[in-house]
Amino acid sequence: MSQLSSVHVGVVVIALMCYYMIFSNKSQKDNITELVADEYDYVIVGGGSAGSVLAARLSEDKETNVLLIEAGEFYDVNPLVSVPLNYLDLQNTTLDWKFYTEPQTASCLGLREQRSFWPRGRVLGGTSVLYGLQYTRGSRYDFDEWAASGCEGWSYKEVLPYFLKSEDMLIDELKSSNYHNTGGPMGVSGGEITEMSDLYLKAGQELGYEIIDYNGKDQEGFSKVQISVRNGVRESTGLAYLGRIGRRPNLDIALNTMATMIEINDKRATGVTYIRNGVKSSVKARKEVIISAGVVNSAKLLMLSGIGPREHLGSLSIPVKVDLPVGDNLQDHQMLLLFSSVNRSLTLTDSLVNSFWTKLQYNVFGKGPKSIAGTDGSAFYYVDEKKRGKSSAEIQTILISKYTDNNYFNIKEEIAEEYLAKNGDVEGFTFIVSVTRPKSTGTIRLRSRDPFDYPIIDPKYLTDQYDIDTFIGGIRVWEKYINTPTMLSIGANDEGMKLSFCLQYTFKSDEYWECIVRHLAFTVYHHSGTCKMGLINDPTTVVDPQLKVKGIKGLRVVDTSVFPSVTSGNTNAPVIMMAEKIADKIRGIDSVKVIRDNLPKDV
Repeated sequence: MSQLSSVHVGVVVIALMCYYMIFSNKSQKDNITELVADEYDYVIVGGGSAGSVLAARLSEDKETNVLLIEAGEFYDVNPLVSVPLNYLDLQNTTLDWKFYTEPQTASCLGLREQRSFWPRGRVLGGTSVLYGLQYTRGSRYDFDEWAASGCEGWSYKEVLPYFLKSEDMLIDELKSSNYHNTGGPMGVSGGEITEMSDLYLKAGQELGYEIIDYNGKDQEGFSKVQISVRNGVRESTGLAYLGRIGRRPNLDIALNTMATMIEINDKRATGVTYIRNGVKSSVKARKEVIISAGVVNSAKLLMLSGIGPREHLGSLSIPVKVDLPVGDNLQDHQMLLLFSSVNRSLTLTDSLVNSFWTKLQYNVFGKGPKSIAGTDGSAFYYVDEKKRGKSSAEIQTILISKYTDNNYFNIKEEIAEEYLAKNGDVEGFTFIVSVTRPKSTGTIRLRSRDPFDYPIIDPKYLTDQYDIDTFIGGIRVWEKYINTPTMLSIGANDEGMKLSFCLQYTFKSDEYWECIVRHLAFTVYHHSGTCKMGLINDPTTVVDPQLKVKGIKGLRVVDTSVFPSVTSGNTNAPVIMMAEKIADKIRGIDSVKVIRDNLPKDV
């Protein structure tokens, strides 16, 4: 064997050993159970971003017995779960519910059947196993508006300590910030990998924006991205909250278990009916049933159990336990991908990502292109200058150092052929425009009484002209951005966005961009609002500020479905915060007093 080949063999062996040490989940299944008891104090339905947190926190009380029901599998079933760059490859797998919206009339015109594909995690850790990993809390204005609308206890100052509790900041320059914390379960790392990271920020400065920490005092400006990654490994809530806690005799996690109905007697939730291994069973809850099944499945399960709009349930002959607007107020962020090629070798081409040395760098050190989700920067900015200092920034931008060639997004073949890169080695980047607080709202309704039948998801995208106008405002920023000296120096251009199916309008006119948005804006996976939180006497709400379902004792909903309005940015961090906060409420403790007392007065 030659010296070179011996070196290669040695390196590969070391890489495999390191990979095993980093990614092995051997000891993470301690609380998975094959035998479900007849009764627990708390039964949690859904082991996603909220349910995993709740199960971990409630089971910290040794005298409390907790069951977590999850319809999907353990997160180690697919090795790509650990690799941040491969997150899109997890869609359309067994870890995904694979939802689709109804055909849209005002949007998704360039998608197959005009349906937006909605990936949702069907796995322990939920959608925190599938999403693009950006750690974004939202604007302080989001939470202050929640509180002002009747969600007492949910103002920015009241929720910030719970963001801090959950966080283990691994970015050195942010560890001492008043807006960050170390030692929490969720690792937060820096995402910058390519040279593009610094160029993104420099171009933002040339437009007049400041370089900021978008999770800090002010959200407006350009920033290096913060991602839920630890040592190059995806930090899902399944791993961070449940995989590392060791065996707890008072916690059972039942996987591949489908909840089909909430048992309600005398206006009180008493348990859950479920199907496991083809067998129908039930489990009792001595104290509470907590639904954390996500914006689609939480609404679906409530309605199947008789909690929902009276007219809709009546049309399916479902006895009404309480008439509530479950399934209304459906909100989501859409994203428009704006592509630009560059004339230098700076971006994440397939040749770079799949090279031997890139794989070695990741497998040995947990670093390099595979250790991020492709995102090298982010920004938040206003379209209407009058809103600055009064409400959330209207646009979120995510900067991805890849000119996308794979059609993960259900785009029609003929449009994808023109719109996406011709191959994976095109040098370029993606500038995502997303409206942070859209005004279009939709609904979720049952398709039938069959719990295995997917519901009717109709987000009614872009039915409010405000969303179109704001999208166009964000695109105008992109036009200026790619013409900054920094972007021009690397050959950035708008040629990739000159698309024939909208050229009946003048290129770059408002009419042209409206056509592009209506064809190509699709979900950015931030579905919210179908079990709205607010005042008890508000007819538009489903749960009170303690997330208790109105009119039913012993039942809460804890996930993005209770958001009264979608937060400005990615929703994974806010739902973790929410679960942390409600866990304290349920347990009757104040676990963040020290954090709260140490916050500066101007936070």
